[in-house]
Amino acid sequence: MNKRLDLADLPNIDPNLLEPIDIDALAGPDSPRYAPRILILYGSLRARSYSRLLAEEAARLLCWLGCEVRVFDPAGLPLPDDAEADHPRVQALRELATWSEGMVWISPERHGAMTGIMKAQIDWIPLSLGGIRPTQGKTLAVMEVSGGSQSFNAVNQLRVLGRWMRMVTIPNQSSVPKAFGEFDEAGRMKDSPLYRRVVDVCEELVKFTWLMRDRAGYLTYRYSERVESAGETSKRVSQVAH
Repeated sequence: MNKRLDLADLPNIDPNLLEPIDIDALAGPDSPRYAPRILILYGSLRARSYSRLLAEEAARLLCWLGCEVRVFDPAGLPLPDDAEADHPRVQALRELATWSEGMVWISPERHGAMTGIMKAQIDWIPLSLGGIRPTQGKTLAVMEVSGGSQSFNAVNQLRVLGRWMRMVTIPNQSSVPKAFGEFDEAGRMKDSPLYRRVVDVCEELVKFTWLMRDRAGYLTYRYSERVESAGETSKRVSQVAH
């Protein structure tokens, strides 16, 4: 999804207040100006999945804000270690992770935690492919939906994982309680302070992604990794033998 939407496709947006991103205020003078590439992951396979509906809502907002967006469908993704890395769904996920500059992770909260479906997707994204860390320096926004009162267990766990994956997780986040009441019959999120928070998160993610472009390499250039050669790093972190 990369077509810039008309605001008519965002009926709950005040057209006078949602502003285009000021790229010149964020990007370096020599940074390329192609659309930021954002991958969205969600953590449910239900027919009416509120994490999927929230993912689709975020995708619309991100497209309006000038991004190229891909939403990964977790259907058919095997459990980690229950298939080889060349499984077609695993390869599709890894290719999207490599393609992206930023991600949005959206999980339902189940038994006080993110879902296994959400965790499985993250577990299939390797910490290293050879000497390259495919998530290092990418931006990340985290959101959750829940069936009961507001909670932050899932987003807190997603933040821990984002840090572990060496991603730049933005300060803002969204937690949507009683999600069954926040979407209409057509699957669109209703106007509310919760919806406005989702808009805030998307807007902030795009700003941080522009800010990080062409700077991630330097910001993640570490002394410890300069000590080791790329070959030593690959040998140390490779999980193939495990």
